Amino acid sequence: MKTLDCDFLIIGGGLAGLSAALELAPHGHVVLCAKRTLDESNSSHAQGGIAVPIAEEDTIEAHLQDTLVAGADLTDAAVAREIIAAGAERIAALEAWGVRFERKPHHPREVDAEYDLGREGGHSVRRILHSGDFTGAEIIRVLSERVRRQPPVQVLENTMAIDLITTGWLKVPGDDACIGAYFLDRTTSEIFAVRAPHVLLATGGAGKVYLYTSNPDVATGDGVAMAWRAGLEIRNMEFVQFHPTCLFHPEAKSFLVSEAVRGEGARLLNGAGKPFMKRYDPRAELAPRDIVARAIDHEMKTRGDACAYLDITHKSAAFLKQRFPNIYATCKKYGFDMARQPIPIVPAAHYFCGGVAADVRGRTAMAGLHAAGEVACTGLHGANRLASNSLLEALVCGHAAARDMRTTARPKMRKIKIPAWKTGDAVPSDEAVVVTHNWNEVRTVMWDYVGIVRTNRRLARALRRIATLRREIRAYYRDYLVTSDLLELRNIAAVAELVIRSAMLRRESRGLHYTLDYPYLAESMRRDTAIHDLPGGGAV
Repeated sequence: MKTLDCDFLIIGGGLAGLSAALELAPHGHVVLCAKRTLDESNSSHAQGGIAVPIAEEDTIEAHLQDTLVAGADLTDAAVAREIIAAGAERIAALEAWGVRFERKPHHPREVDAEYDLGREGGHSVRRILHSGDFTGAEIIRVLSERVRRQPPVQVLENTMAIDLITTGWLKVPGDDACIGAYFLDRTTSEIFAVRAPHVLLATGGAGKVYLYTSNPDVATGDGVAMAWRAGLEIRNMEFVQFHPTCLFHPEAKSFLVSEAVRGEGARLLNGAGKPFMKRYDPRAELAPRDIVARAIDHEMKTRGDACAYLDITHKSAAFLKQRFPNIYATCKKYGFDMARQPIPIVPAAHYFCGGVAADVRGRTAMAGLHAAGEVACTGLHGANRLASNSLLEALVCGHAAARDMRTTARPKMRKIKIPAWKTGDAVPSDEAVVVTHNWNEVRTVMWDYVGIVRTNRRLARALRRIATLRREIRAYYRDYLVTSDLLELRNIAAVAELVIRSAMLRRESRGLHYTLDYPYLAESMRRDTAIHDLPGGGAV
């Protein structure tokens, strides 16, 4: 089996991973592994922008207060303040690298125009820096190009991590430490290892655990599942954010209609064409996402509607084409003119506030392993993420993790032999339909029983079914050679169990977790939920 050696291993090619790679490039050999290509990540699909208190009328404390309110008393204020305060410096770095954020039209003699800041739900002022309505794609384009020009960074695309390699698993004396990972080359089906004294998990989210999601196909919770199998603490997985407005059309797979559209005055309508948000919250369409998603879900279920509608017809086509070029064009592609008619929308799984327990510097409880971005749970989001704080966290924490990695002394790992991947009696699969069926069943169970509104009975039913599916997946994983589809199935089933178990631990309704059995806040539950099984305890 081939084993690559490097100074820094980065697993994931989104904003956190790319930011870290650029910081680490001058300090050693970096291997960055992306499951598909660098332009395919949750980061690249982010439309809204980055929340940063950069306007004259804005402050770090105001941004912090909005974050705390959204987080429903679970946000770590010190963590949030540190991340928010670091935002302006990281924006300056992005601009130095070539990212261009929208600015207001200005007189040619002016040196700099003001930023054209957007506003989204839960924000008290306009503070969203954006590049049209494809901010994430623009940032990832610029950073990807820059990373590819850095010789110390070896980019391995179509390379999927299988599992972390730890000294505890290898039975090396001393405290458990991460020394690398096994990978599957998705092009050749070769399995190989990468060995490094410093490993960064930057694998993103897990939206594909649910049947309906705004996330791309790569978002299968790989990092969380691998960390759980390695014995790390996983926090707050019950807090799954459902984005209120994904385009409702059979061919519009996972297309998000940015919250910024509501920030520009769009109203939500039910199937009868009536606005309804003021009946649920005085902030109406600008309420935090958990409130808006539940309101839409309630309207749809009580009326029997297949979808709700988003109406921004009070704005001209010229304005919409300029402010939301991608959304406008995509809606037109599917037969909807935003300037003339309300567009059909439904809520969909969007973002995981929970993940691998880590601090702002990305440090986890395991030596040699850092985690940053959506895969990590730093305490910033609490029970509900404030809109556009996700790119901020990935940018700040990816950079901070890289700085910590390059300044933390770790012994070289090349003397530790990594065993070759064992296939045993496994054979190529002739029953791929089993993987496909189980994929669909995991996602359907999660959507039906562990969605926007939960109950004890639904959670218990979901846990029983997921446990059965994980046993079937374990047998399949043992009997057949691994494929990327099987690895992703293994991971979404693991994440599904983590979400269900976490939801069962939280006997209250807080933030993104709403249960009909406990429809109230409980002071005794104002704490993080944590699942910390023994290494291999969650293994498939």
